Amino acid sequence: MNRAETATTTGRKRRRKAGRLEPLLADFLISLEQRNLSKHTIAAYHRDVVQFLEFLAEITHNDEPTTEDLKPRLVRRFVSFMTASRFARRSIRRKLASVRAFTRFLTSRRYLSTDPTAGISAPRVMKRLPTFLSEREMRLLFIVPPGPSITELRDRAVIETLYGTGIRLSELVSLRTGDIDYRGATVRVMGKGRKERIVPLGRAAGDAIREYVASKKRKARTLRDPLFEGREGKAVSVRTVQRLVKRRLAEVSQIRSLSPHVLRHTFATHMLNAGADLRAVQELLGHASLSSTQIYTHVTTERLKEVYRKAHPRA
Repeated sequence: MNRAETATTTGRKRRRKAGRLEPLLADFLISLEQRNLSKHTIAAYHRDVVQFLEFLAEITHNDEPTTEDLKPRLVRRFVSFMTASRFARRSIRRKLASVRAFTRFLTSRRYLSTDPTAGISAPRVMKRLPTFLSEREMRLLFIVPPGPSITELRDRAVIETLYGTGIRLSELVSLRTGDIDYRGATVRVMGKGRKERIVPLGRAAGDAIREYVASKKRKARTLRDPLFEGREGKAVSVRTVQRLVKRRLAEVSQIRSLSPHVLRHTFATHMLNAGADLRAVQELLGHASLSSTQIYTHVTTERLKEVYRKAHPRA
């Protein structure tokens, strides 16, 4: 046993031999699947790490990079390359996070003795304030009742559900008929990482869903599993929901971003402005970290100023 090997026996297991990174990437992706991450998230990790490996292959003149090529200086060169190529800061942060997750996986499996991304920081990104509709705009949105067609009833129920529960678009299109508990006024939602949560279902959203489901019953002998149906009885597509939300919100608002996520922002903003507890809103939104929910706290500033002006004798 040489000196290097002797040094590694002090309470730590020896590092594995250098391995090609391509098959190790496949193992990494399998580990992500085992964590129940969404297909979209895993695909994003895959794209980012592949781009890094392609960069490594070019910079090292090695068509098949190995763990020996994972050096801190090369990770820094990758970040510098993206900066020089005018990648958006958010993209650089995401790609570095993907590479970091990969190298941590390799470190945990002892393919690396140390993580080459340790100490490498990503460029700072200014947090964008969430876009939301005012309560007046939301009242205008619902002032006209839906038409009698099943499509119009579905679209109304979709809007009411997004605003009334704050769930994500991916969560909405995954809803099943049995996820709605009318008596308990709740909806069972399958969130990120296959984490299930129960969300209160407001009266307006519940009524809209009930009316839509009743229309489906009159049309078909049996109810299909997807709650919100698109063509041929399949779950309504993400693109269909995006189009209908954009069309409806454009009727009442002039803001540029008119996506389903705006209704999620609006839900959280209106809840906090009405005095809801931040941690309660965190649970409703399905945020793993409170910091994700805190982006909405700026919205309550005007409300706090109003309370201050009314209550403080020297305001």
